[in-house]
Amino acid sequence: MLATLLLRYQHAAWTLLLMIAGFSEGGKLVVVPMDGSHWLSMRQVVENLSQRGHEVVVVIPQVSWQFGITENYTVKTYPVSYTKEDLDVSLQTYIDAHLMEQPFPFNVLSIYNSSVAVFNLLFSHCKSLFNHRELMQYLKQSDFDALLTDPVSLCGALIANYFSLPSVFFLRGLPCNLHYKANRCPDPLSYVPRIFTMNSDYMTFSQRLKNVLIDSVEFFYCNGFYAQGLSFASEVLQRDVTLLDLLSSTSIWLMRYDFVFEYPRPVMPNMVFVGGINCGERKALHEVWCSFFLFIKH
Repeated sequence: MLATLLLRYQHAAWTLLLMIAGFSEGGKLVVVPMDGSHWLSMRQVVENLSQRGHEVVVVIPQVSWQFGITENYTVKTYPVSYTKEDLDVSLQTYIDAHLMEQPFPFNVLSIYNSSVAVFNLLFSHCKSLFNHRELMQYLKQSDFDALLTDPVSLCGALIANYFSLPSVFFLRGLPCNLHYKANRCPDPLSYVPRIFTMNSDYMTFSQRLKNVLIDSVEFFYCNGFYAQGLSFASEVLQRDVTLLDLLSSTSIWLMRYDFVFEYPRPVMPNMVFVGGINCGERKALHEVWCSFFLFIKH
């Protein structure tokens, strides 16, 4: 049953993408992915679209964790100012902050500071992309039908706004419930717990007060988190830009999780739950391990 449901979700996702990218004819799609585990799930969708005859161009930095050159679709790269070692150090600091046992609100501050550092490093690739005149000219002249991106880094959303392209977001979620706020979804504090509170959807009065407190500071939290990205977006678009400005114009939100595993809340029609997880495809066990487990079983 679960496998059938997941298959339907994936079919719906691909169908929606095909509709955006030129209906039954081969469409032109530009992809601005997020590095790391985010790319592992998106890559399968990108490869499937390419196999169906669509012209897919993936724009990636030359330094990354997961990106690689492939023959399945066109890849455009651009140089960046950081190294692979810079990425590794920043990620380790981020992981350490999450694993460190600290009481509230110190845990929030540690995670926040490390998250801002990671985001600023990763977002710097977006500045490098906009400074790459040859590639930006190529994107402008290619007349793409749509843009596919994971919006957590804001770069794809910025490019979609810059070139006035219809955009499709493929994501697990955004901080501060931005994926719900951008779609104007009802988000009642009485039973929808905020991140970092560790509350469930069954809250005591004191837990609800904590929920309200977190929600009241989320605006400042996310504006600080995305401060560098928003400043650059305002510079590029030549107008004052807010987070909701960049995100709310999206055509379709493909939510990479299952609705039944989340806290219940209303969603908008353009938010489609497609399932999926942030990890690589499983591989067959080595013959030696298969023999070992077979021996243990008997």
